[in-house]
Amino acid sequence: MLFVKSFANRLFLLALALFLFVPLNQVEATEQPFSEWLKKLYVEASNKGIRKDILASALDGVKLIPRVVELDRKQPEFSLTFRQYMDRVVPNSRVKRGRKKLAENKVLLEEVGVKFGVQPSFIVALWGIETDFGRVTGGFKLIPALVTMAYDGRRSKYFRKELINALKILNGNHIKVNDMVGSWAGAMGQCQFMPSSFLNYAIDYDGDGRKDIWSTKADVFGSAANYLSNSGWKGGQTWGRAVTLPQDFKRDLANLKVKKTINEWQAIGVRRSNGSDLPMRDLDASIVYTEGAGSAAYMVYDNYRTILKWNRSTYFAVAVGTLADRIGEH
Repeated sequence: MLFVKSFANRLFLLALALFLFVPLNQVEATEQPFSEWLKKLYVEASNKGIRKDILASALDGVKLIPRVVELDRKQPEFSLTFRQYMDRVVPNSRVKRGRKKLAENKVLLEEVGVKFGVQPSFIVALWGIETDFGRVTGGFKLIPALVTMAYDGRRSKYFRKELINALKILNGNHIKVNDMVGSWAGAMGQCQFMPSSFLNYAIDYDGDGRKDIWSTKADVFGSAANYLSNSGWKGGQTWGRAVTLPQDFKRDLANLKVKKTINEWQAIGVRRSNGSDLPMRDLDASIVYTEGAGSAAYMVYDNYRTILKWNRSTYFAVAVGTLADRIGEH
């Protein structure tokens, strides 16, 4: 959820990553040889309390994956319009599967929702958009991928921290090293947490002693809800809605920094997408464009901002909200 702008683009990159490799010299190494760098990593991790057996299983014989660096360097040769993105990420087929998943896991989702104050439809929507309800979770061994990014010179400081965090997760016996798989950028499990997010928000909801966001739905749902709850989610509110704007609407008003009450937006001439009046609720809201002035517009609330903390993409946040709405319609 952090380094690829859209789910559709991430799937494109992931599909390529499963079978393409490039020469080792495309890794922009740090100034020291890899063997020396790795020895220092051992020392640092050991000093942070990582057990020797964990270090041995994770780092002995670890090899760089140049394809990971290539994926970090290159963007896809195409870009998606908002409508194309929505068609790919929120198709009718995903809405139907989302409703089915919501029904199949109703008891657990409602329990999690009550505990954390997060509507189940939003948990399912995030699950669906991040990994197609757990079907596509990434094909890279996480430790080698993070080692590669940490050794590479471009964002080594950030990824070294995430690598240490990943080793802490292994040290906590939450997952075996060979089962720790994810995206090329280090996002893991069915809710695609970076290691730092795992340490901050993952929970052992089923009480088995492990925080398993890879295969235990209770932990997946609980961890996602815990993330939202701790990021400011308001369970009594929705996220936003599509709106139409008056012809004389001032472009600078479409900004998350500009907040007005719904009644104030109504007075300006903002209406629902079907032209009817806005809802009568005492809420502050902002207007955002999806692709700049004149593009699709949405009136959004604080929960929209919380979704942005998960993934700082307007497309993503609108998609999550839209999918949640459609899943919850029936």
